Amino acid sequence: MLPSISEPHWAQLLSWLSTPLVAVVAAIFAGMIAYRQWRTAQNRLKLDLFDRRFVVYETVLNLLISIMNNEQLKQGELSKFSLGTRQAKWLFNDEIADYFQNQLYAKANKFQTLYVILDSLPIGEERNENVRKQSELKKWFREQLIILDQKFAPFLKFKH
Repeated sequence: MLPSISEPHWAQLLSWLSTPLVAVVAAIFAGMIAYRQWRTAQNRLKLDLFDRRFVVYETVLNLLISIMNNEQLKQGELSKFSLGTRQAKWLFNDEIADYFQNQLYAKANKFQTLYVILDSLPIGEERNENVRKQSELKKWFREQLIILDQKFAPFLKFKH
């Protein structure tokens, strides 16, 4: 004959099993909570990184738009660009940091220099050459709008 559930040893056995069962369930919930906190921290890191990278993107975009809309750069715009992209070497890869410094900054500086010396040039071939170089640089900067988006896309896209 099987013992009934009302006998004391079944109650004692259930009492012994309930404590480890509660501990296992609590451990599972704690693990789930820890995992969700880790995922939240990872997503927060991605968002913070996006925010910092987007500020650099806007800095570069502002320089390009300023060059395309004006004959010359306003006072301090090159310095603003240089400061705004200084952190690029830590937020992006070396290729983009090099692109900012050795292409965009260098050509913007050349563009500004050509504009400054334009007034001192007499009408003639040398002045025409200066205007032609400025025009070529403006065209190059216009093309950079598309290239800029291509270069930034891998760093600004959210991957799900």
